[in-house]
Amino acid sequence: MKLSGKKMYIVVFMLIGALLASGWSSAAPQGNNGITVQTASSMQAYVEDMQPGWNLGNSFDSVGLGGTSNPSAENETAWGNPIVTKQQIEQIANQGFKSIRIPVTWEHKLGAGPSYTITPAYLNRIQEVVDWALDEDLYVMLNIHHDSWRWVNNMGYQRTQVLERFNAIWEQLADRFKNHSSKLMFESVNEPQFSSPGIAGEQEMLNTLNESFYDIVRTSGGNNATRPLVLPTMHTSSEQHHLDALYTSIIGLNDPNLIATIHYYGFWPFSVNIAGFTKFDATTRNDIVSSFDRIYNTFTARGIPVVIGEFGLLGFDQHTGTIQQGEKLKFFEYMIHYAQLKGLTHMLWDNGQHFNRTTYQWKDQQLFDMMEASWSGRSATAATDQVFVKQGQPVTDKSIALELNEPGNALLNLSIGGVNLTAGTDYTFSSGTLTLKAGLLSSLTSSAALGSKTAIKASFSKGADWTFNVMLYNTPTLSAAWGSTGSFAIPASFNGDQLATMEANYSYGGNAGPQNWTSFKEFARTFEPVYASNQILLKQEFFNEVHDGTVILKFHFWSGEVLQYTLNKSGSSVSGTP
Repeated sequence: MKLSGKKMYIVVFMLIGALLASGWSSAAPQGNNGITVQTASSMQAYVEDMQPGWNLGNSFDSVGLGGTSNPSAENETAWGNPIVTKQQIEQIANQGFKSIRIPVTWEHKLGAGPSYTITPAYLNRIQEVVDWALDEDLYVMLNIHHDSWRWVNNMGYQRTQVLERFNAIWEQLADRFKNHSSKLMFESVNEPQFSSPGIAGEQEMLNTLNESFYDIVRTSGGNNATRPLVLPTMHTSSEQHHLDALYTSIIGLNDPNLIATIHYYGFWPFSVNIAGFTKFDATTRNDIVSSFDRIYNTFTARGIPVVIGEFGLLGFDQHTGTIQQGEKLKFFEYMIHYAQLKGLTHMLWDNGQHFNRTTYQWKDQQLFDMMEASWSGRSATAATDQVFVKQGQPVTDKSIALELNEPGNALLNLSIGGVNLTAGTDYTFSSGTLTLKAGLLSSLTSSAALGSKTAIKASFSKGADWTFNVMLYNTPTLSAAWGSTGSFAIPASFNGDQLATMEANYSYGGNAGPQNWTSFKEFARTFEPVYASNQILLKQEFFNEVHDGTVILKFHFWSGEVLQYTLNKSGSSVSGTP
C-alpha cells in the first residue's frame, strides 16, 4: 500500500513513539566507523547486569549422550560431572557470577510425536535447578542445546518433523515457566547448524525456528509477553554475514526485549595450538578486536544487546594445558577487557574443567584470579611467565617486557614465598622492561635440580598478580623407539624444559600429518608430552594422515631448544631415531 507524505509522517511518528515507550532507545550521534550509536536501552542494562556469567556445561546437556545402550535412562552425570546441587549453584553465586546458562538436551526425554511430551520428572528437575539459581538472584538462560546437531540439523529434509518437535518443546517450556521472574530468559537453540539446506537456505531455516520460538513464547501468557529472548547467529558465529542476517531478523520482529548471542573461542590456530601459534600475539589479539568490533557495530551500537553465551579456548576440549599458562592468562585478560569495553556480557564455558563442583575450588586458581580481576579492570601481563636458566652456562640478566595495561597501575614488589626481593639489587623495572638480575637467578638455580621451579610473584597496585617461574634446564634428549600407529611413544628426557609445539615434514618435502597446510601439528590431538613418564606420544590421529616413508619431526621447546627426530612408517609399523 502506498502512503501519502502526510500519512507516512504520521505512521513513522507513531512507530517511533511506540518504540520509545516500549524500551527501544533513540538514536545518538554516530560513533566509530560511522555507526549510529543508540543510547543505552533497558535491555542493554539487563544484559550488563548479567556480567559475568557461567555455563553449567556437560550436565543437563549430556543427558542421553553418554553412549550407553539405554540413553533415555542416563542422567546429568553422563559426561562425568556430579549431580547438580543447590550448594553448587550457591557457590557459583558466591564466586561473583551474576548469571548462569543452563544448557539442556531434550532429545532422550521426549515422548512420541506429535505431542513430544517432556518426561515430567525431567522437566521438574530442570525447574528445580532454575529455581535454585533464581533464589540466588542469578539471571538464568535456558535453552535447547545439543539437540541442534542431534536432530534440529535435519530440518533441510525433515522440515515438518523437526519443526513439530522444536515447537512442542518450547510450548511446554513456555507454559511451565510463564509466571517465572523476568530474570529467566529463553535461548531458542544452541549453535544452530544444518546438515543439508534442502530447498531453502540455512538462514531461512534458522529464521523459521527463531520466529516460531518467538511466536510460541510471546503468545503463551504470563510474563512471557515481555520475557527476554535470546536469538543466535548461524553457528553462533561472529562472521559479518551471519551478524547481518540476525540483525535483519531481530529488526523484523520489532521487539525491544530481544538479545543477540554469539560464542567466542578465539583465533582458531592459537585456540587449539596449531600452525605455530603458541603465543598470544598481535594476530590473536586482533582477532578479538575485529570480532568484537563487528558484533558491537552490528548490534550494541544500534540498541540490540549481546551476550557471548560461551567463551574459552577450543584446546580445552583436550585439556587445559594445551595452551601454555602465561599465554592463556593473557588471552583471558584481554578478551574479558575488550568484551566489557564493547558492552558485551561474557559467560564462561565450564564443562567441569574449571570449577570443581564437589570441592568448590578452582582447578586453576591463577586463571580464576585473572578472570575475577578482569571483571573490574585490567591486570598487568608480561611477555612470558617462564624464565629458563641453562645448566652449566653463565647466568646473565633476563629482561622481560611487562605491560601494566591500566592507567595508574604500578609494580609494587617482587616476592618469593612471601619475602620481598630487593629492587635495584634483585631486579629493576624501567620503561616497561623488568630485568631479573643474574645474581638472583644464580642464587635460585645454582644448587637446584633440573626441572626445579621457583615462583616469583609480581604484585601490582591494580589487578591480579603475575607469576614468573624460574626453571633450571638442560637440552632435552630423545631416544630411539619402535611401535605402531596405534601406540607410539618417544622416550624423552625433558631435563626441565617444556614442549611448545611439533613440526612434521616428509623427507622429500611437504607437510606431513593432519592439516597439511601447516607443518606445525595440533597440540594434544596429534602429539602430547607426558612429563611424568618421560615420553612424547604420537597419536593415532597423527598417523591416520601420514603416508608411508620417512618423516622429519622438529620438537620446539619453550626454552628455545629445537630437536630433530626421524620417523619411518611402513603400514602400521613405526620406528624412530634422534
